Amino acid sequence: MSNRIKGTKQIESASADEPTDVALLARICWYYFKEGQTQEAIAQRLSITRKRVNQLLGEARQSGLVQISIIGDRGPCYELEAALVERFGLRHAIVVPAPMPGSDVRPFIGAAAGQYISNELPRGGSLGIGWGGTINAAAQNLRPRQNMQNRVVMLSGGLAESTLINPYDNAAMTARALDATCSYMTAPMYAETRELRDALLKSEPIRSILDMVRRLDMALLSAIDLSEQSKSLEYGVISRETWMSLKDAGAVGDICGHYLNAEGEVVDHPLALWAVHPPLDSLRAIPALVLAAGGLQKLPIIRAAINARLCHVLVTDEDAAKALVAGKGYEPKSP
Repeated sequence: MSNRIKGTKQIESASADEPTDVALLARICWYYFKEGQTQEAIAQRLSITRKRVNQLLGEARQSGLVQISIIGDRGPCYELEAALVERFGLRHAIVVPAPMPGSDVRPFIGAAAGQYISNELPRGGSLGIGWGGTINAAAQNLRPRQNMQNRVVMLSGGLAESTLINPYDNAAMTARALDATCSYMTAPMYAETRELRDALLKSEPIRSILDMVRRLDMALLSAIDLSEQSKSLEYGVISRETWMSLKDAGAVGDICGHYLNAEGEVVDHPLALWAVHPPLDSLRAIPALVLAAGGLQKLPIIRAAINARLCHVLVTDEDAAKALVAGKGYEPKSP
């Protein structure tokens, strides 16, 4: 494990009544991460409480003053990354080690996606944000920045309730981390009728968002599967009746509101006429599409997204990567 301590001009304290002394914070970080002193020893040395030392170390991680990198044997993951790029013609692949059996892979994949976005989003760049728990995890793991003139744009309508998968919450969290302007798609994810959807798409607020999508530099997408474990079912985004009818229509999952079959084609289903989202051509025109998705239940929709040309960079887990590379009778669609 390695620790990098960065210089910074100002750190906001999580405690309003105890403003953070940046020099003190840097000194504590140096003693703890570089010299290996215990929190108790640091507290005695600086005549403060151990609780205060612990609090300041937490602030240092949260603010980005300290960045922790874990260096280990990722040889198998690197090999899988190369194999994914070669097999599917990707620009890049990131494979995280397989978590413990039964663990939720989204936090791990999201953390890797957040790090990738932090490294690749340029000054003045614009980032489109999809929806889902993996996107939420990515937003929580972005490296904080300031005054980089970034913009975050929602890529779908929102949900009525605040949850880990809500596009509004994820876009806002991303924008706060990046110190970015946030542009919301002020509409529901699904309109009640096709006529209402069409009216929303013609409205000035939504048209302005759709215009922004055509000028995005990057987009972070997630893959929503239609397995029994689907978060769309768990959070009531779609009903079980709709879920069944989507599967009957051949859908294997959803990318940014577009329900795709195994070949990456949009299925013929009424929900496609009610969704408030950018058209596929606008998404495909984005120069860098980062798809963050993992878990064996998501294999069909990950494959469909690649077939649909909605993935330049894939961030996934080791087990899913192995299955994708193995193919299991699957062959990528010819361009």
